[in-house]
Amino acid sequence: MASPVDVEITGPGAQPARSAADARAALVAALRASVDGEVSDSSLRRAEYTTDASNYRVVPQVVVIPKDVDDALAAITVTREAGVPITARGAGTSCAGNSIGPGVVIDFSRHVNTIHEVDVENRTARIDPGVIMSSLQKAAAPHGLRFGPDPSTQNRATLGGMIGNNACGPHAVAYGRTSDNVVDLDVVDGLGRRFAAGANGQGVDRVPGLGELVTANMALLRTELGRFGRQVSGYSLEHLLPENGTNLARALVGTEGTVMSILGATVRLVPIAGAPTLVVLGYPDMPSAADAVPALLTHSPLAIEGLDARLVDVVRRAKGAATVPALPPGGGWLMVEVGGSTAAEAMASAEAIVRDSGTTASRILPAGPEATAMWQIRADGAGLAGRTPSGAQAWPGWEDSAVPPAKLGAYLRDLDVLMAEFGVDGLPYGHFGDGCVHLRIDIPLEASGDILRSFMTQAAALVGKYGGSLSGEHGDGRARSELLPAMYSPAAITMFEQFKALFDPNDLLNPGVLVRPNAIDADLRRPHAKPILAKTGFSFSHDDGDFSKAIHRCVGVGKCRADSTAAGGFMCPSYLATKDEKDSTRGRARVLQEMANGTLVTGSWRSPEVHAALDLCLSCKACSSDCPAGVDMAQLKSEVLHNTYKGRLRPMNHYALGWLPRWARLASYLPKIANFALSIKPLATVVLTLGGMDTRRSIPSFADVPFRTWWKREGAALAATSRAGVGQAGGQVTEAKRKPKVVLWTDSFSDSLAPNVPEAAVKVLLAAGYDVVIPEDEACCGLTWISTGQLDGAKKKLSTLMDTLGPFAVNGIPIVGLEPSCTAVLRSDLLDLFPEDPRAHAVSAATHTLAELLTDPETAPGPDSGWAMPDLSDVTAVAQPHCHQYSVMGYQTDEALLRGAGATITTLAGCCGLAGNFGMEKGHYDVSVAVAENALLPALRQAGEGDIFLADGFSCRTQADDLAGVKGKALAELLAERL
Repeated sequence: MASPVDVEITGPGAQPARSAADARAALVAALRASVDGEVSDSSLRRAEYTTDASNYRVVPQVVVIPKDVDDALAAITVTREAGVPITARGAGTSCAGNSIGPGVVIDFSRHVNTIHEVDVENRTARIDPGVIMSSLQKAAAPHGLRFGPDPSTQNRATLGGMIGNNACGPHAVAYGRTSDNVVDLDVVDGLGRRFAAGANGQGVDRVPGLGELVTANMALLRTELGRFGRQVSGYSLEHLLPENGTNLARALVGTEGTVMSILGATVRLVPIAGAPTLVVLGYPDMPSAADAVPALLTHSPLAIEGLDARLVDVVRRAKGAATVPALPPGGGWLMVEVGGSTAAEAMASAEAIVRDSGTTASRILPAGPEATAMWQIRADGAGLAGRTPSGAQAWPGWEDSAVPPAKLGAYLRDLDVLMAEFGVDGLPYGHFGDGCVHLRIDIPLEASGDILRSFMTQAAALVGKYGGSLSGEHGDGRARSELLPAMYSPAAITMFEQFKALFDPNDLLNPGVLVRPNAIDADLRRPHAKPILAKTGFSFSHDDGDFSKAIHRCVGVGKCRADSTAAGGFMCPSYLATKDEKDSTRGRARVLQEMANGTLVTGSWRSPEVHAALDLCLSCKACSSDCPAGVDMAQLKSEVLHNTYKGRLRPMNHYALGWLPRWARLASYLPKIANFALSIKPLATVVLTLGGMDTRRSIPSFADVPFRTWWKREGAALAATSRAGVGQAGGQVTEAKRKPKVVLWTDSFSDSLAPNVPEAAVKVLLAAGYDVVIPEDEACCGLTWISTGQLDGAKKKLSTLMDTLGPFAVNGIPIVGLEPSCTAVLRSDLLDLFPEDPRAHAVSAATHTLAELLTDPETAPGPDSGWAMPDLSDVTAVAQPHCHQYSVMGYQTDEALLRGAGATITTLAGCCGLAGNFGMEKGHYDVSVAVAENALLPALRQAGEGDIFLADGFSCRTQADDLAGVKGKALAELLAERL
């Protein structure tokens, strides 16, 4: 008997019924015979493409990743001739379920992404559908041009997807929708007809009956369609009217892959606005902010965005208050961008905006870090709004409704009333200048879709009352297509059906969307916890201790697919190296979600698909900070490994690398002998092979004198001498000059492999006037146990650590960590492994980096210490923040300390690629090197003679030494050298 996910898919053009397995096998064989790219019906690949950024889950039968346009056309031809549904997919960030389908999903984003031409004279660009929008912006920018519409997902959204959904973004108020910026399209329809569609009737004659359809519905086209700018729902057939230029290309924009597949496009470019200036206006609430929009539109702004104060509070809680610029008072804000030929002209426009804003709460931000930070909050809105202030999961669905801007305030008030009636909440934001509202709502989908149906039915009636649109830019998809009768007459719905039939009479292109839609509560992706997932190592305290909820924290916004390093981020290093959906945080989360529901991916924790998806996760934790939804794939991977191997024999590298502190402690007894033995190449090769490591790696040398040995021999005496130098009265230390105590916590790496770092730290701390304490007992954080999923062992290590460090922490004595990954364990993982232990909270709160200790007003050297930061004005350095420091503690404090001391530094964005045990493990070497090529290795090659490579992370220094022969220094070493 076939499983539920293997039912045979048939359509009007399908062949006689065969078994589902035979039919799929025949389809796969036919596709592989015609397509040069990847054709996969594996459970792993299908799991990655079961959903997008929506509430819906539809399992495809086959995923095709074509190499070029001809390859894509071949895949479309074979699939159509087999009578199997076709869904074209870009980055998969559709919020309405537009880019998932039950047949063949064709992913254009990985290879079909060439920018063929930027025509500066005509201000156009010719592109493939898989081109990422920000890539087009980079190509056009040197010519002073840009593509006008810019959705917040622009650094991963493809132009094909934007054309499919008629994407808009903040600057559509100035530049229009995607449909307003398309010149022509190269398309193939559901009958296999390939043609060019453009203005002045181009392509209309290739679709028999289309002209007649327009002629028969002139009045309807003029009265029901195109009533205001953000009327995106349904088909935008008003573009076919003669007064609108009979523009088939524009009419095809926003058809969501239901009538044609895009093979190429020519798009319009616009000049980049000069001197962009941001005006932030505060209002009592979001409806009041919306009331002010009509007056502001008279100033021809570039953008008017609405931002709820509660959404900004989410950012403050998640990323710290420093990430949010000082804002004028209010419960909601408008972000109004203006431009000008000069900065003075832009400032004059900004001041005029303020005068007509109807509020005295305002601030003007010229282009710079603060304006960038505001736009980043707006860009991360979909992920940030994925949780309500109460912490409940908020879902899309009523994601981007729109009304004419003059009615926006009244609509928002009624929408608030409706949400209150249903007892649901959400954080509104969006393109208020166009009347478009983004809103994710905490509808309890975990239970059923009944409330979703009831709420959205009433919300659709509400938006219809205001003459609005169910969708203002994301399309209708599976989320809203059933509700189109709330805003269109039966005659208009019939016209949409007739339009679809002219292009795709066999209903093979994205079926169930727009025409003959699936029910809005069908195919919902709901997090169901299975009993086997109940016993976990991590608490997942932010998700009620529920692993299933933790994996559904991923809402699919796809920021992990973007080149985050271009914006100073670190996520997701393996995806940047491979460009494979499997290696993105989202792809991994999708596979884990399929494991949780137990249908497509079976076998639970030990599923081969799960381990294949997690294999190239570096456990860098960057997603925990860079992902707007806060997915921590490092913890999720650790949890999977913990449950997979609990009570079972583990891979050898779990013992070799997972128990590294044990081996280092053993080697510390006879370090010279251990180093000599491991310097013998054949023996080292055997050790690497048996330990599950790559033989191209070198084994780090153990210190001749571990730090703790040095401390007993020399360090303690230095500290005693320093301590004795305080003021005395009658043989007693005077309280006024008593030196503040600080615990220097020495992790296993620093003790056995890099003792020069803690030795340097001792010297710096003593010079800064601290009384340095080294605990007598060892205190391992269990990092390597955590990264290999040995959570029971990690808990034992951390329990001992809390016994050692806890008394210091509860007595208010700061703890300084030197190895960033270990310090991050104390600041983050410790709390998730011991959520109820007060010692865990005390140790976490007391733990500082060296830079934090020296610069925080509460712990910095006092005025009587005589301490002055060493002069670093002659230092030029390439600084590699450790991923865990970037993600948990942040690197800003280190950067400020260095720059404040006069150093010139280039701070790298992106992982070094070694990531602790990852780069050492067999099978990871090539990806490790590829990740290093994202930022680290190019920067080291470009560094000038005499430049310093600065890295606190032992793994970062090891990677630079291993791959580039560059020796790195930790911050403590740099400061100690300049004392």
